[in-house]
Amino acid sequence: MSDLLREWQAAMRSLASSATGHVELPRQLLAPLQRQAELLQEVLERERKLQREVVGRLLGPADAIFDLLEQSGAAMRQQAEALEEAGRALEESAALVKAQAELFERTVRMAREPTELAKAAAGVEPRTRKPTRKRKPPRST
Repeated sequence: MSDLLREWQAAMRSLASSATGHVELPRQLLAPLQRQAELLQEVLERERKLQREVVGRLLGPADAIFDLLEQSGAAMRQQAEALEEAGRALEESAALVKAQAELFERTVRMAREPTELAKAAAGVEPRTRKPTRKRKPPRST
């Protein structure tokens, strides 16, 4: 559009300069032509402004959607990190409970040992042991 305005201004200058033989005529033509050029410039600037506004309003909802999607992605990442932390905490808790279970089982065995020795000395048949549950190997992370 600015090229069109420049071409139009150049044509008007050319017209004004070709009418130099009539001194009064170019001055009478030049003022309205100059005003027309100014008005055309204003129209072009308003059109550009309107185009920017229309495009801004047209693409505004798309920008809002992309902003929401970005926020959703960040929220999902935070949730994933929180779940990872919770998983690590659960693994640590499980390891502690296993260690406590082993200590408890060992304590019971040691506490039972004197009674088993006394039973054996008295000739009482040893008690049959219940099979212990096999331990699963720890998972590797």
